[in-house]
Amino acid sequence: MAGFRALARQVRDPDRDPSQRRQALRKCLERFAPYGHRATWQHLCANAGFHPDDREPDPALLVAALEELEEARAVWLAYESEVAARRKREKRKGIRQPTALDEWHRRTWGGRSLMRCDPTQPPTPRLAEVLRRMIAMTDDLFDTPPQRRGLRIDRGVRTEIRTDGAGRRESRSPHRQTTGSRLGFSSPLPSQG
Repeated sequence: MAGFRALARQVRDPDRDPSQRRQALRKCLERFAPYGHRATWQHLCANAGFHPDDREPDPALLVAALEELEEARAVWLAYESEVAARRKREKRKGIRQPTALDEWHRRTWGGRSLMRCDPTQPPTPRLAEVLRRMIAMTDDLFDTPPQRRGLRIDRGVRTEIRTDGAGRRESRSPHRQTTGSRLGFSSPLPSQG
């Protein structure tokens, strides 16, 4: 089974048919798809300028979509490296118990389905920018004491999150109720649960 970089080389290979290059790009989404497979595909197609059902799109457009995906993947891999280095430092200091943030990392390791959204209306900013915002917001959310971030812990089972002061939502983890407006999108992202 080919990895992400091998598939990226296939997308860039001028000797391949456009349909084979398109298929290689689709397979890249099996390795890294922040919005889920379909929504990430819709997003890349819209931003690159070709129709998702086009079987032989312009190879230049495929490469543009791949470059956006690679940029976002680089952001995510750097973040995963930071998390791994932090956990290593914590373990050296004797902190063995993972935190709630570490549980979220465990579930999202690899960058698949980080922020599920409607495939027909994925967020429009570049993937890398969305990931940077999500990472910054997640870090702020877990670094801030619960009283200051609008969370209330009910017997350790559920948390309550205030969204822009307009209402309250309940979730099993603080990250699941990330709204698009907090990340700078026009439409909210539905919960993963």
